[in-house]
Amino acid sequence: RRVPARKIFNLIVEGAWRNGEPGMIFIDTINRFNPTPHVGQIEATNPCGEQPLLPYESCNLGSINLAKFVKDGEIDWDGLREVVWIAVRFLDDVIDVNSYPIPEIEQMTKANRKIGLGVMGWADMLFLLNIPYDSDEAIQLAEKVMKFIQEESHRASQQLAEERGVFPNWKGSVWEKKGIKMRNATTTTIAPTGTISIIAGCSSGIEPIFALAYKRTNILDGEEFFEINEIFEEVLRRRGLYTDELIEKVAEKGSIQEIEEIPEDIRRVFKCALDISPEWHVRMQAAFQKYTDNAVSKTINMPNSATRKDVEKAFLLAYELGCKGITVYRDGSREEQVLRIKKAEEEKKEAKPRPPAKYIEPRPRPRITTGRTIETRTGCGSLYVTINEDEYGIAEVFVQLGKSGGCAASQTEAMGRLLSVALRSWIDPEVLIRQLKNIRCPSPGFDNGEVITSCADGVAKVLEKHLKGEYKKIKFEVEGIKPLTAFTGEAEEREEPRTKQIGGVCPECGNVLEYGEGCATCRFCGFTRCG
Repeated sequence: RRVPARKIFNLIVEGAWRNGEPGMIFIDTINRFNPTPHVGQIEATNPCGEQPLLPYESCNLGSINLAKFVKDGEIDWDGLREVVWIAVRFLDDVIDVNSYPIPEIEQMTKANRKIGLGVMGWADMLFLLNIPYDSDEAIQLAEKVMKFIQEESHRASQQLAEERGVFPNWKGSVWEKKGIKMRNATTTTIAPTGTISIIAGCSSGIEPIFALAYKRTNILDGEEFFEINEIFEEVLRRRGLYTDELIEKVAEKGSIQEIEEIPEDIRRVFKCALDISPEWHVRMQAAFQKYTDNAVSKTINMPNSATRKDVEKAFLLAYELGCKGITVYRDGSREEQVLRIKKAEEEKKEAKPRPPAKYIEPRPRPRITTGRTIETRTGCGSLYVTINEDEYGIAEVFVQLGKSGGCAASQTEAMGRLLSVALRSWIDPEVLIRQLKNIRCPSPGFDNGEVITSCADGVAKVLEKHLKGEYKKIKFEVEGIKPLTAFTGEAEEREEPRTKQIGGVCPECGNVLEYGEGCATCRFCGFTRCG
């Protein structure tokens, strides 16, 4: 079947504009830089997009904190060179000492010996050098820094090849054609650093900072305190501008661009992700990609007001500038209202439901029930769904998420309780399944090849399979209990609009997730699925 490319492209743009999905990879660009084409063509990347790999290859990544190499307003190139050489040797050692889950992964990993040395703390380095992120000076410096890391990592790999030998698939590779002996087929990658950048106390990857100050809550005692970018704080104190009131205002706004008491020269340098136009985001990604063997993980942050045309322009610019992929996120786009779409004629025929004559009381739970427990895999771990029945059908549902505690455990327990009450109140299980099915969270998973988009989706699919295999639907015409239509009239079933979060809230602490490097990260508690 042939489908117009423009039609597919427009669908991708529409999806990315609505909720950031899907991203794009430029597979032809990726394969133009494939160092081992004789081994195979690259067909996919990992979800964050920074590591295009052949089947059975594995990620082996490391990141250098660039902010540590700014001394007295200058870059310490000698210190950076030393760390690059140490890091390349370390990552190469990891390949040999690592334990692999299956022989095929070990064989392919050791045959190509790909490593991916990258950076974090880029925004902090620019702050320290007093260079705006959205400037030609920053783009030029990005190319200079990454070119330096790329060339030094190649030299380090060549030195290792002299000591330990070339990677086994070197013969036939692009390196053999160039006459360069390499220990590693690739040496550089800009990977997500959501967790390690929090540990290191620096900005994430090559992203601009998400917020200069924000309130953080201590999960042990609930006490709130301000988290402030150290470089920004030091500048404010040095200039005599620091006050608690000012920091509170910065934390409320996130950005300082509209705070007039902060001088313009400070506002020009200390910009946050949403203060920077999508074009500059893409240009920065392209600058790093120019001197990166593998690919770059970055999010092109856009304001909520961004249009579909803005998304399209970002995609095309990324392709034109040589990026290997692109992820966009329009601020607030993962909070949406989901509506059931019906034809206009059906809407006209739809009767307005009458309110019930009285509240429905759930039937009592018998002391003894029969049932079974089903395990399904989710992105958050194994989900155990226990379905118990009485003489009328499903009487209760228990939901447990592995050995989780805290918020996750309470939410899954609450879901089971509500399902149990609804089912004993004669609500059609199919209605409940429709409400839970396809709800999405930041952690989708797979269960025997089937996508499980959330814990709620997993429960819905277990219930659906149970209904199809264990009992047939029954009419709730039980002696002494009126049928449900006595309360609702003959109105056509209607699914009411509801609002849901799709990945915008941290599942651990409930704060807003920060989208960067193609990943969602919580700066409040450190939750992330990447890096």
